[in-house]
Amino acid sequence: MTAPQPHTASLPCGKVFYTKSGSGPDMILLHGWGCDNTTLESVRRTAALTHTVYNLDFPGFGSSPEPEGIWSVFDYADMLGQFIAATGIKRPVLLGHSFGGRVSIIYASAHHDVDKVVLVDSAGVRNPLPLRKRLKVAAFKAAKKIAPVILGKTKGAEFIDRWRGSAGSADYRVASPKMRAIMSKVIAQDLRHLMPEIKAPTLLIWGEHDDATPLADAHKMEALIPGSGLVVLPGDHYSFLRSPAQFAAVLSSFLAS
Repeated sequence: MTAPQPHTASLPCGKVFYTKSGSGPDMILLHGWGCDNTTLESVRRTAALTHTVYNLDFPGFGSSPEPEGIWSVFDYADMLGQFIAATGIKRPVLLGHSFGGRVSIIYASAHHDVDKVVLVDSAGVRNPLPLRKRLKVAAFKAAKKIAPVILGKTKGAEFIDRWRGSAGSADYRVASPKMRAIMSKVIAQDLRHLMPEIKAPTLLIWGEHDDATPLADAHKMEALIPGSGLVVLPGDHYSFLRSPAQFAAVLSSFLAS
């Protein structure tokens, strides 16, 4: 197996770092939020046995610079299209983990030259917030309006930013201001309406104890994506790390089918 070789693609939307390894049909790995290409290294090793694997750092992660603006997940999907065009990739297999699954869903729903799709503990289903969370969101929205009036524009903005940082997830707290704004934008986007448009054979691989994108989300995706199949593995949101041997066997079988 060839070692992964580092590359940088200069795209209209900016520069994107990636590694390339293996040989055979093209396959693109798309990591989750707060991660980079190294998170999917074990997946890359398995895929590179049969495929030419492109393992990306999304803009704003790893070695890829942040986007110029406040991107939506659709902008990330447009970036993927630019990357495929720039590198000459043909009929790729798309494997997306978590946030990378969102990008895969959008791209595969609009481009029917995708060979296969693998969604791993994927995001894309927006569920109603519990009451406690809804109350917190309402309080935060009220504070955003009141704080600048009471504290002034500058101090009010600082207060709101501190609130966001203390109340947000670990990914949110460590992100830059721009990536925080992007994160807030992408997690609000429900993609269920696009799932029936995916024509490529689709495999869902899920950790049975995933509490970030619950197994119930996988069942919703399986019902919406025509002809898709679901495999549930022991583990959490990182099923490929918790059950590596089982994951590799399932993925290899699907790629060979």
